[in-house]
Amino acid sequence: MSQSEEKYVPIEELAQHLSLAITTVRSWVRMGVIPKSTYLKIGNTYRFNIPEVVEKLKENSVKADLVPHTDQGGDANAPVQLELNFEDDV
Repeated sequence: MSQSEEKYVPIEELAQHLSLAITTVRSWVRMGVIPKSTYLKIGNTYRFNIPEVVEKLKENSVKADLVPHTDQGGDANAPVQLELNFEDDV
């Protein structure tokens, strides 16, 4: 399939396909977990190629277990730090 025939979908469809919250998908885009080669960005709008995203996530053994750190000292305005936990399928 040529690139012009590939279907790109909004973030809501990708989140639903992966059974993730939209905010998780946005975080993964910002953190580079979802590679730039798998989506198009036009202005503030993102469109994702679901098969490419899934393939890259499998290649990188990414699991949907982003865990926020709780050592923020109780400051509700402190930025949340996320940690990626990678598991080997050995």
